[in-house]
Amino acid sequence: MDKATFFGNSFRSTKRMRRHTLTGNIHCHRQFPSRTLGNRRDILVYLPPGYRRFLRRHYPVLYLQDGQNLFDAATAFAGVEWGVDETAQRLIRRKLIEPTIIVAIANTGPDRIHEYAPTRGVIDSKAKRKKRSRGLARKYGKFLIQELKPFIDSKYRTKPEAEFTGLGGSSLGGLLVMTLGLWFSNVFSRLAVMSPSVWWDNEVIVRGVLALEKKLPLRIWLDTGTAEPGWGRTRNLCAALVERGWNLHDDLEYHEIEGADHSEAAWSARVDPMLRFLYPPPAPKPATHRFELASAV
Repeated sequence: MDKATFFGNSFRSTKRMRRHTLTGNIHCHRQFPSRTLGNRRDILVYLPPGYRRFLRRHYPVLYLQDGQNLFDAATAFAGVEWGVDETAQRLIRRKLIEPTIIVAIANTGPDRIHEYAPTRGVIDSKAKRKKRSRGLARKYGKFLIQELKPFIDSKYRTKPEAEFTGLGGSSLGGLLVMTLGLWFSNVFSRLAVMSPSVWWDNEVIVRGVLALEKKLPLRIWLDTGTAEPGWGRTRNLCAALVERGWNLHDDLEYHEIEGADHSEAAWSARVDPMLRFLYPPPAPKPATHRFELASAV
C-alpha cells in the first residue's frame, strides 16, 4: 500500500485527527498477525528513492520499534514523530548513507512492556504492588525472525544476510534491541540503541554483555541524554561493551547529548547521525581500465 492509500485508511486509534506527515514511498501492512505473540500490529515499510526504478538492486534493512512514532505525526506520541522518513530521504539523495529499507513495527500498547523486556523485572519499583513484566523479549525476537523478516524478505528486494540487517529502538525498545543483538547476532548486526532502559532488572543488560565469552560481530550506535533520569547507567553499558572488545568510533559510537531529555523530539534529533553511522555509503568501486597492447612493429 503506498502513501496515498495509507492516507485513505488512517489509524482509527488517533484520539483527534492530526495531519499525516508521511514522506516518500511508504507501504502499510495493517494488522500484521503473529502466531508467536498471539496479536496483530501495523507495519510500515519505507522504500528508498530509486526502489521502483532500479529493479535489480537489493537493499539493506533497518527494523525499528515503536513504529507509530517514526514516520507520521498523526499516530506519534503527543503528535511528535522522529522524522525517519524525511531524514532518510535527504541523506540518501545526498549520498550520505546507503539506500536502505526501513521497517517501522508498531507496539501493541499495554503489551509493549512485556514484549520489549528480556526478563520478568519489576515494572515500577516505587509502586506499592510490585507488578512484573512477563519478559517476552525472546518471543518477540522469534516473531521478528520467523514471521516478520521472512515476510519482508519475500515481499521486498532486501539483502537478507545479517551483515545488512539492523535493529533499532529507544527506551525499553533500546533495551530490547541490545538484548536481541546479544541473542541473535547471526540475524541482526547493526544496532541503534537509543536511550536504553539500562536500569531494567538491576542492569541485566550490562551483566549480559559482561558474560559474553567473546565479542560479537555487532556495529552499535549507543546514546543517552544528560537530562534523562539515570542516564549515567548508559555509560556503564558503554564501558561493558568496551571491556568486551568493542572500539569507540569504530564499531561502537557512543554519545551523551548535553541537556537532551527522554522524548520523541530528542530521539528525532539523533536519527541523522545514527543512520550515517550504521548505514554509511558503500565505498566506491575501483575504476577498471582496459589496456590495449600495442603490436610490435
